[in-house]
Amino acid sequence: MLRTIDLRGRAVTPTDLLAAVPRATAARDEALATAAAVVADVAERGEVSLREQAARFDGVEGHDIRVPAAHLDEALASLDPSIRSALENAIGRVRLASAAQVPAPVVTEIGPGARVEQHWRPVRRAGVYVPGGKAVYPSSVVMNVVPAQVAGVTQVALTSPPQRAHGGRVHPVILAAAKLLGITEVYAMGGAGAIGAYAHGVAEIELAPVDVISGPGNNFVALAKRVVAGMVGTDSEAGATEILIVADDSADARLVAADLVSQAEHDEQASAVLVTDSAALAEAVVVEVERRAAATHHADRVAQALAGPQSAVFLVDDIPTATAFSNAYAPEHLELHLRDPRPEEYVNAGAVFVGPWTPVSLGDYLAGSNHVLPTGGQARYASGLSASTFLRPQQVITYDRDALRAVHDDIVTLANAEVLPAHGEAVTARFDA
Repeated sequence: MLRTIDLRGRAVTPTDLLAAVPRATAARDEALATAAAVVADVAERGEVSLREQAARFDGVEGHDIRVPAAHLDEALASLDPSIRSALENAIGRVRLASAAQVPAPVVTEIGPGARVEQHWRPVRRAGVYVPGGKAVYPSSVVMNVVPAQVAGVTQVALTSPPQRAHGGRVHPVILAAAKLLGITEVYAMGGAGAIGAYAHGVAEIELAPVDVISGPGNNFVALAKRVVAGMVGTDSEAGATEILIVADDSADARLVAADLVSQAEHDEQASAVLVTDSAALAEAVVVEVERRAAATHHADRVAQALAGPQSAVFLVDDIPTATAFSNAYAPEHLELHLRDPRPEEYVNAGAVFVGPWTPVSLGDYLAGSNHVLPTGGQARYASGLSASTFLRPQQVITYDRDALRAVHDDIVTLANAEVLPAHGEAVTARFDA
């Protein structure tokens, strides 16, 4: 079920490691073309396109795309008290961690009478996406909405696919989580079409374009963000989930296997990867994975994910090579099951989970960290969702007469060097008699 690739005894470079990285790239290539076509169709035909997509992909017709307030009220009133309590706990923890991500204004005195202020301004309007295909994700409501609220966004819209099992409504637990957070603008639409609707707006359902789109989803959702990037801001392309575990012979094979299976249950395209210098651990993990995978609730889905090209066990000579592999792979989720974990050396990862008591599942719900993270190697240059996703740094510059006089000559010199003399003249004009 889970193949083993032996890299021991080789002098591998980062390029070699990247070539060995098991990723299902073909599915993403196909998704990009489809996502682009869907987004363009929504831009052209609006509500008609969204309804056709709902019928085709969700098996839903005649539903309320703009969710009535009564649906939100009913969902919260019927929410299981234990789920409400867990959501409230998650909200509090994520709010605490998100608040630490908002930079304070900073004033820098460049010189006498010369000041530059750094302020972080929230966007006015954000559109968050909550998946609703193979699973229900009220946790993603929390992870998207709370950072936006902490950042100071005044308008937050939420969308999730309509559910055939619920008469075309958004799943009631997602609606309840939205109501719990005070969100009143909710849409029953999913996939790449929802991303297109956020970017272009849909007048027929009173959906105005947003400034930033955030949230995880399948490959079509992730690639639709790429299509609309530049028109609106987006978070990272959070596609099919990934877990990479780096472990030595001190690791518990049961826990490693449990964590690999836990992420494989998300989607058939989920990536579950183990890198270890212990052949004995690798063998034990493969056996334990097969046992757990066969017994888990989503056994078929897990089996496909683990058997896919994106999942594998890698044997390496030592932990430094495993570290280099991890940094080349740049996983969404990284777990370290090591005697000496040294998380500071794992510089390319969406989130790092250290030790046997810190599973990815903790981060999915109640760690306080955000679970919307970059996939597909984007952790090399992109970060996970945070309050900063909804913030823009703005510089406020204030110089008095003497401060401008002090740099007058250098401005004129540089302006002339760039053959832009009017730039210099704009400064000189302020000192003319």
